[in-house]
Amino acid sequence: MNVAMNHRSTYIRFTAAAILAFAAVTLLPAQTTSAPAQTQLPAPAQQQGNAPQTTPPAAGTPAAAPDASAAQQSETTPGAPTITVYSREVNQVFTVTDRHGRFVTGLQQQNFGLLDDGRPPLRVVRFTQQTNLPLRVGLMIDTSSSIRQRFQFEQQAATDFLLQVLHQDDRAFVEGFDVSTDISQDYTNRIDLLDTGIRKLRPGGGTSLFDAMYKTCRDQMLTLRQTVPVRRAIVLVSDGDDDYSRVLETEAIKECQRAETIIYAISTNVGPSKDKGDDVLKQIAEATGGQAFFPDKIEDVSIGFKSIEEELRSQYLLVYVPSNFRQDGSFRTVYLQSLDQRYSVRTRKGYFAPKAE
Repeated sequence: MNVAMNHRSTYIRFTAAAILAFAAVTLLPAQTTSAPAQTQLPAPAQQQGNAPQTTPPAAGTPAAAPDASAAQQSETTPGAPTITVYSREVNQVFTVTDRHGRFVTGLQQQNFGLLDDGRPPLRVVRFTQQTNLPLRVGLMIDTSSSIRQRFQFEQQAATDFLLQVLHQDDRAFVEGFDVSTDISQDYTNRIDLLDTGIRKLRPGGGTSLFDAMYKTCRDQMLTLRQTVPVRRAIVLVSDGDDDYSRVLETEAIKECQRAETIIYAISTNVGPSKDKGDDVLKQIAEATGGQAFFPDKIEDVSIGFKSIEEELRSQYLLVYVPSNFRQDGSFRTVYLQSLDQRYSVRTRKGYFAPKAE
């Protein structure tokens, strides 16, 4: 917490003019021809460790393949030490909306400013609009007794969502939670199996929302090993109440950030009055770069699912190398904004650097 607060203090010292200046310098499009020396950014120095990383990489820093020469040395010289090179690249997925909440697409790299841990990035590796980036989606449905009367409608809306959002290269899983978690269907692309998993869930019991979030991000998201970039997202259908968790809300959020997972929450607190559960859902979603939806009536739950589906296909991906990267396990804050004041950027608040073994 002290590290996060120190980073927050660093941000306060940056003026709006400074951020715009950083954006103009650091987020220029990659040059394909020779450029003046003063506009070129230095290439990042590779960091090496003495042993392969044995724990899952922290958010934003997926482990790179071992260096080829080191691998060859290991094969040809028995007992020789293996040197593993890890990537310092950070993947920042974000959404841009206008003043009316409509998604804005077609923007370019030079339209944004970025600070990582209070500094501009060393260099930008890639900037793309990832409308078709493969998805790894977890559908977490609150099965506690408090949502019993709304449960059947939520099940149907969840199935309709998966029918719309899943493409050929996407995968999803279904989980119910009350005082414990139940993975009724693991990762698959088959809608029939996912629908069966949704129908298997039965309401009843108390609510351990934070425990469920922590465990799901740790076991289902953080352990994913992909050869291509993917977007990790959890769609959380809940009233936001928690009366059994051992894990704190802040700890659950941190685990989602470690797993590079965006949380989209759909509140089941229908009606004009809101309670503290809605505030919880909003805090979780905003910290991870997602959004919370608050239907006025149970029939509007499907509208929340539709909005999430549209957003997942309207996002950007910025890949960059931090300027002062350290493998110390610390939380690094990220500030990303549009240079056009008409647009707002929604993204995660930061990520955890890997901790050197």
